Amino acid sequence: MNRSLSVFTATVIALALTLSARAQISSPAQFGGPSQFGAPSQFGAPSQLDAPPQVSAPSRKVSAPSRKVSAAPKMATPAKIRPPAEIRAAPANQKQPHRLAVQVDVNDPAVMNLTLNNVSNAVQHYRELGQKVEIEVVAFGPGLHMLREDTSPVKARIKSMTETIPQLFFSACGNTRENMTRVEAKDIPLISEAKVVKSGVVRLVELQERGWSYLRP
Repeated sequence: MNRSLSVFTATVIALALTLSARAQISSPAQFGGPSQFGAPSQFGAPSQLDAPPQVSAPSRKVSAPSRKVSAAPKMATPAKIRPPAEIRAAPANQKQPHRLAVQVDVNDPAVMNLTLNNVSNAVQHYRELGQKVEIEVVAFGPGLHMLREDTSPVKARIKSMTETIPQLFFSACGNTRENMTRVEAKDIPLISEAKVVKSGVVRLVELQERGWSYLRP
């Protein structure tokens, strides 16, 4: 009888302990509600987090090109154009005479007379200006007939002009005279106003190198 009572008592105690344990587990207060773990505010609201530092925009300043546009250069005033020396009047008291070399290389009376006309016109022009002029007529090739005593169509005119124009000279090409002598098999007479030079072409070159003006009618 006592043994049965002991077993019953033990069973009741075990049952009571079991029920007590279940009651503790099922009660939310024993473990603490959500409030026991702290409201979300306890962990800090997201606003409490530091905002990311502001990234400032690049402060690089792009300056406009400082290229200085210079003003257009001033146009120089054109220099006064002077007429060429050959047509510009020389001073009346000019000491250096004008010098003109004239070429005759054709056996043509018209060309010979034109040559003498040019000579007369030039002399007359400078005489009116009170200036001096020297003129030398150089004949070579077929033009030597102008200075030949036996064939010249203008020998009388040459004689007259040389008497009134002291600075007028006539040069006969020596090479041409020798060729004519050989071809015609006789001596080639020249007018007294002509002087013989070795070469008519060379004579013209030398005169121009000395500053003489050149003319071929």
